[in-house]
Amino acid sequence: MDIRFAYWIPNVSGGLVVSKIPQRTDWTFDYNLQRAQAAEAVGFDYALAQARFIASYGAEYQLEALTTVAGLATQTQRLKLIAAVHPGLWHPGVVAKIGATIDFSSHGRFCLNVVSGWFKDEFLIYGEPWLDHDERYRRSEEFIRVLKGMWTEDEFHFKGDFYRINGGWVKPKPISQPHPEIFQGGNSKAARSMASRVSDWYFMNGNTVEGVREQIKEVSALARQERRKVKFGLNAFAIVRDTEAEAHKVLAEIIAQADVEAVHGFGEAVKQAGAATRERQGMWANSDFSDLVQYNDGFKTGLIGTAEQVADRIRQYYEVGVDLVLLGFLHYTDDLPAFGRTVIPLVHQIEARRSSEELLAV
Repeated sequence: MDIRFAYWIPNVSGGLVVSKIPQRTDWTFDYNLQRAQAAEAVGFDYALAQARFIASYGAEYQLEALTTVAGLATQTQRLKLIAAVHPGLWHPGVVAKIGATIDFSSHGRFCLNVVSGWFKDEFLIYGEPWLDHDERYRRSEEFIRVLKGMWTEDEFHFKGDFYRINGGWVKPKPISQPHPEIFQGGNSKAARSMASRVSDWYFMNGNTVEGVREQIKEVSALARQERRKVKFGLNAFAIVRDTEAEAHKVLAEIIAQADVEAVHGFGEAVKQAGAATRERQGMWANSDFSDLVQYNDGFKTGLIGTAEQVADRIRQYYEVGVDLVLLGFLHYTDDLPAFGRTVIPLVHQIEARRSSEELLAV
């Protein structure tokens, strides 16, 4: 099964759930270096560093994403490292230079997740304008067009509504061809349309198999109109235990100990952002309190159970078009390497077994 595995780098405090449940997870660089080295040893392909600038949903401490992946790149060998950046807080020409440097130094292992933004206060504290929802995606599209131009052209000129580049260039160029992979998320029509035009990967919040199928079908159709193809990543939170009952007990404990104030604060912020879309529906429009305890709807994906059950669930998503699963864990110290040792091999065995059965049937 040609599916890739990524994990959220816990580069902010509080882990990947908005809960007061004890976690064997830390946010420091040394801890994350150990996790990255363990992850690539057990079969993970990508790691994503999130971008936060002020405390939100309990994330009191934050390591900046670009510098985090730059540091991790120096002491890993195979793992592709994705840094999240916000247009409006970063200039694309500067990010193009930083990204090219990391990619060149890591021999082609740098990727970028362009985040249009939902957290208004992060922009306001720096005195940056908070644009309307669809305008944020228009800015992000220009941001990506500038990145691509700076990374691929010897002298790049650009005149947009948000950015101007007057003969810009980057040397050394990135090693990744044609340029470092560009990811984006978003559930709105503006996000889906933008992905079809400029992004290499479209990240989806956690969802049912049918919900994911619908998103992939729509974005793929839009991309075909642009004569492009887009790959798809799915957010998930994995709880793998010896029995299904034990896994669901852990989930219940996470939700029972949720930081109620932080969850409600996060929910209000993201739903206000979504309500500003043209169709008045954003990524978290259908998320209830329990869903928001994992802040990218990771529980909805349903990777909760035994290793065999989780591997079969991943197979179902693969069959509707998911190319990458982006994972969060409760206890990164234990759960991340255990997932690599147990679930990832099972996923590959499923495909190997099916390929053998198909050959025998011929």
